[in-house]
Amino acid sequence: MAPGAPALLLLSLLSLPGLSPRAAGCPAACRCYSATVECGALRLRVVPPGIPPGTQTLFLQDNSIARLEPGILAPLASLRHLYLHNNSLHALESGAFRAQSRLLELALTGNRLRGLRVGAFAGLAQLRVLYLAGNQLVQLLDFTFLHLQRLQELHLQENSIELLEDQALAGLSSLALLDLSRNQLGTISREALQPLASLQVLRLTENPWRCDCALHWLGAWIKEGGQRLLSSRDKKILCAEPPRLALQSLLEVSGSSLICIPPSVHVEPLEVTANLGEDLRVACQASGYPQPLVTWRKVTWPREGAPRAEAQPEVGWRGPGGLGASDTGSGMLFLTNITLAHAGKYECEASNAGGAARVPFQLLVNVSRQQQLAPALPPAGGPVSHEPLPEAGSMAFRALGLATQTAIAAAIALLALTALLLATMICRRRRRRKKVPGPPGEGALFVNDYSDGPCTFAQLEELRDERGHEMFVIDRSKPLFAEGPAEAAEAPGVAQGLPLQPPSAYEIHC
Repeated sequence: MAPGAPALLLLSLLSLPGLSPRAAGCPAACRCYSATVECGALRLRVVPPGIPPGTQTLFLQDNSIARLEPGILAPLASLRHLYLHNNSLHALESGAFRAQSRLLELALTGNRLRGLRVGAFAGLAQLRVLYLAGNQLVQLLDFTFLHLQRLQELHLQENSIELLEDQALAGLSSLALLDLSRNQLGTISREALQPLASLQVLRLTENPWRCDCALHWLGAWIKEGGQRLLSSRDKKILCAEPPRLALQSLLEVSGSSLICIPPSVHVEPLEVTANLGEDLRVACQASGYPQPLVTWRKVTWPREGAPRAEAQPEVGWRGPGGLGASDTGSGMLFLTNITLAHAGKYECEASNAGGAARVPFQLLVNVSRQQQLAPALPPAGGPVSHEPLPEAGSMAFRALGLATQTAIAAAIALLALTALLLATMICRRRRRRKKVPGPPGEGALFVNDYSDGPCTFAQLEELRDERGHEMFVIDRSKPLFAEGPAEAAEAPGVAQGLPLQPPSAYEIHC
């Protein structure tokens, strides 16, 4: 054999289409043959690397793939069929299939998809069949399938779809089969089906249809010509609401029985004044049939003139669904940490198939004197009230946090206790001072007997009453001067022969 002949033989064998291209590259545990790669039921969590770029059919079903990593499918530009059913995909990134411009069939059945982003199917210009059945889809937003102009079959059965927006199916001009059976649809608009110019099969059964004025068009459309799209089984569109029409076929209900009650709206109060930093809740009650959709908006005032209503991100209502979500029946305007930017006019709107109703609501914001003096931009939302407020720089006590309120209350109680103790100490000191005896004669009570003539100390008698008060009473029976010359002569140290000074009389006027 000539030199190099074994190498040429090996290359010729690898080029045969029926042999496994292991030498050319094939993911571990997968089976590769021709232009097909089978990686199903291998408990894979991600798309395995090493898939040959020329693969046209890729089986990845029955695994645990939760996400398509960005760019993981980019090398597989030759794919025609991609099977990802029965995995754990919970979302599709925008442009996840942008490189698959030749893909004809995409199977995503039995995953955990809760929503479809606009642009999720961008790049699939040649796609013919799309399987999305058995997921957890709740709503289909406008322009979700805009890039699938050649799509012929769309399988959406066995989801939880409640809302199909008017432009959700826009761009599906080639769609021949639409399966929306076994969902949670209560109504569907004429506008939603208008883009489907090539539709041949429509499946709407096993949905909780609400037979009111909004569904009047569907019954009339089916009777006039739409029944050609429905098989005998698909024509059994049964009403779930109202109770008087429950379990009746839509085709058997007269048009006069499909009624709606326009909404009415009530907001109380219509104007509220709030302090800076407070939280605010305002209820908007709406009634009607079907149950109205309640939406809060803030009315902006453009410079050109007329007011314009726009949804504001700071507006929210009941439930943890997040800010800016709609509510049915009752809506709650919820504002936290109010600032000047919140002041202005709001509008509660309730709408259903029977019409719409709106009620305005005015929010005023109090500003303290200190904040009024500070330079600030005027609020864009509307007027601000200037009612009397507490001390400058103060904030309403109820606008403070619980911890701050507790600390303030404890400080006030401590101050009150300190003041009480000080008052008690002062009272005790005053009482002690009253009990201390004063100098002689202080507090003595001199009582006159109203007799004529002067009196002297010799005629005074000291007395005390029951309460201990000291008194001096004049006794006129005593002499004006005390007798004491003899006693004075006998006193030691007095010179004999010296005359004694006569006693002096001191008048006491009592």
